[in-house]
Amino acid sequence: MNNGIKDRSLLSNMLIQFLFVISLFNNLSISNAFYLPGVAPTSYHEGDKVDLFVNHITPSLRKQDENSKTYLYSYDYYFDKFHFCQPIDGKQKQSESLGSILFGDRIFNSPFDFKLGENSTCNLLCESNYPQNDAKFVNDNIRAGFQFNMLIDGLPVARTLIDSKTEEIFYSSGFNIGYDDDKTNQPYLYNHYDFFIQYHLRSDGNYRIVGVTVNPRSIKYDSIDNLQCNEDIDNPINLSTEDSTNVIFTYSVYWVPSNLIWATRWDQYLHVYDPKIQWFALTNFSLIVIILSFIISHILFKNLKNDIQKYNEVNLDDDIIDEMGWKLIYGDVFRSPSNPMLLSVLLGSGIQILLMSIVTCALAAFGLLSPSNRGSLATVMFILYSIFGSIGSYYSAFFYKFFQGEDWKINMLLSPILIPGLIFSLFILINVFLIFANSSGAVPAGTMLAIVLIWFAISVPLSCIGSLLGLKKKNIELPVKVNQIIRQIPPQPKYMKTPYLSLIAGIFPFGSIAIEMYFIYNSLWFNRIYYMFGFLFFCFILMLITCMLVTLLLIYFSLCNENYKWQWKSFFVSGGISIYVFLHAIILSKLNLGGLTSIVLYVGYSFLIAACIGLMCGTVGFLSSLYLTLHMYRQIRVD
Repeated sequence: MNNGIKDRSLLSNMLIQFLFVISLFNNLSISNAFYLPGVAPTSYHEGDKVDLFVNHITPSLRKQDENSKTYLYSYDYYFDKFHFCQPIDGKQKQSESLGSILFGDRIFNSPFDFKLGENSTCNLLCESNYPQNDAKFVNDNIRAGFQFNMLIDGLPVARTLIDSKTEEIFYSSGFNIGYDDDKTNQPYLYNHYDFFIQYHLRSDGNYRIVGVTVNPRSIKYDSIDNLQCNEDIDNPINLSTEDSTNVIFTYSVYWVPSNLIWATRWDQYLHVYDPKIQWFALTNFSLIVIILSFIISHILFKNLKNDIQKYNEVNLDDDIIDEMGWKLIYGDVFRSPSNPMLLSVLLGSGIQILLMSIVTCALAAFGLLSPSNRGSLATVMFILYSIFGSIGSYYSAFFYKFFQGEDWKINMLLSPILIPGLIFSLFILINVFLIFANSSGAVPAGTMLAIVLIWFAISVPLSCIGSLLGLKKKNIELPVKVNQIIRQIPPQPKYMKTPYLSLIAGIFPFGSIAIEMYFIYNSLWFNRIYYMFGFLFFCFILMLITCMLVTLLLIYFSLCNENYKWQWKSFFVSGGISIYVFLHAIILSKLNLGGLTSIVLYVGYSFLIAACIGLMCGTVGFLSSLYLTLHMYRQIRVD
């Protein structure tokens, strides 16, 4: 009892120390950006300066044709080839959260000069010259659908759109850098921006910004001295690829009073695409899971009850024992699996990812990770993944001891390094391609170093402590003794082999998250705001339940066929969902990816997502199968 109290106290102190070190990183100049994001309302007075910040230039989801290419990496707003106007005092990078940096956000100040309540038109930004090569680069990115991402008071500068299905008016964050005219087959650069900033006047006399929209236009000006930006001007500017082109950038700003209050200002940005499809899919699969649960529960409980009753009534020396299936292998079912070290490490990492996913989805579903907190989701995921490394190592050591493993020091070392090391190696590989593509998504060396320091200075020691606690935990008491002589497994039907079972089992849990995966990928690649965490959390729980039920049924049938090697089988059978997640991303994707970097980025992250889901579901399958086998063999009498 005292040891349990000491262990919990030690874990509490570890958590406090971890959060303390994280707070120290907030003030380190090495990143200048590590904080737990929080948003508080900013009040303005009439005439106050309102800053507009520019973020990276990102690809957008658009209608595909045979000739169009989709690029998945972003650029800095001030990338040299774009020649966009810079502030007179020079560009200054803004502080960002760790999650924002990892997801490619690069926020800078801008030359736009806004004063609250003061309308102004045809304001000059600058004049830029586009050489031939740079003009071709910009034209290609216009055709590829790249778009601006700007921020005012934390709100994205958006376009006003209408949902063709629901006819709802909503704000879509970001706007294209230009447009491709179907009639002339020429790309035109947007060089004039009409900003409409909505503000709310509070009873205390303060102003708060509640919405920002933009109407970009392409205007070919004669000269700086004659700026005409009227709505009826229809003379767009095209960047010539045969000669240099001068472009004059201008903007107008209009302040619009609104009754919308600050607390609900994000409602107009958070638009659900095809809500009926999501509800339909969620309802249908919920019914499928309920029916599946009833069928599997009925099969298992009825068969197990009959098997246990018959087995306990017969004499073990009688010949009837030859027809008993899973009862014959009681002396081998708890034999250590092959490669127990690797399996225990994978199980520990699966528990680590599972806990991180559950807590993150729950926090987001309850509104604690608002889209207004840029990068908060990724930051919290990284912190939780680091914290839960101690729990993952705890169970890794515990299962390794359960598997009769002896090299506990190697297990202690591999638990916090093997899977995180592989993830980090893939991340570095992708980052190299982004660097050569001059993408803003390339993570700076300082941030990379900070991640490594956090991991080896905090997560690895915590994981080692977790391993030591796991080794001290009392082992699971086996209901039967393991025979010294290994029993031969009879020939198995082809359909009962692990690859086939993985394909059978993986399709069911994948169905529960297939719809949400589509929206997640759109958010990940095309800078869309994803906030439907209520749907996601419910689908996530359905996926775990389905993994558990299907794995229990298939492992039961495998044991009935006298195959006692259930440990790896249960892991791979339940982890078969990763096959469908990866195929869904690769084969079913209709994106015509442009360039090697986009292909590496898409395949790399799709593989990483599929592998993490496979680890998580594989662990759920193993844990449920472990419970099943322990329960089955505790019910029988063995002489």
